[in-house]
Amino acid sequence: MKLKLKLMGKKLGMTQLFDETGHLIVCTVIEVEPNVITQIKSTKSDGYNAVQTGYKKVVAKDPRRKESRVKKPIRGKFAKVGVEPRRHLVETKVNSTDGFEIGQEFGVSQYNEISFIDAIATSKGKGYQGVMKRHGFKGGNATHGSGFHRGAGSTGGLTPGRSLRNEKRPGQMGNERVTVQNLKIVQLDEDAGLMIVKGAIPGPKNSLVTLQPAVKKNV
Repeated sequence: MKLKLKLMGKKLGMTQLFDETGHLIVCTVIEVEPNVITQIKSTKSDGYNAVQTGYKKVVAKDPRRKESRVKKPIRGKFAKVGVEPRRHLVETKVNSTDGFEIGQEFGVSQYNEISFIDAIATSKGKGYQGVMKRHGFKGGNATHGSGFHRGAGSTGGLTPGRSLRNEKRPGQMGNERVTVQNLKIVQLDEDAGLMIVKGAIPGPKNSLVTLQPAVKKNV
């Protein structure tokens, strides 16, 4: 099976489909506009072989503002290879760079032979939360005189006389890079650039999703 590059797209939302046996399947819809190869790295120049791809063209209502929306070093990088600037970049390590060229575009059609994918996205940020919401702590008695309702309780004992690291405590919840493995591809629409997968993917609507062939489960 030919190596498939990582594919970036936009999470449109969720929907429901029925399989051939009539069972309802909860699915996530991903819109993928063509990804473009922006750089090819080799062992000679970079120490390893990889293909860098870009997603989502930089647009502006006023063409004069388009250039200012790209930082100067990145602007020079795209100008050097003759590719329109993209907002997001990702790398796929390869054994050989043969068959790839800068400016080459690809979409969901390259996943025709793939049955399962891994999806990488950023989960919804939920701000600073306590231990009950963040970690599912039970909390204390909900009585008037208990004085202990939603606290974390003791975080350190007499020995060693301090709180230990990596304990479950209040803090920022969500806004983390999450990988969901082994999502089944239910449907591909090459004309519309849509991929529908079984199950949920982290993040809000219109958020960035990076797709790759499943590492643990594929045929």
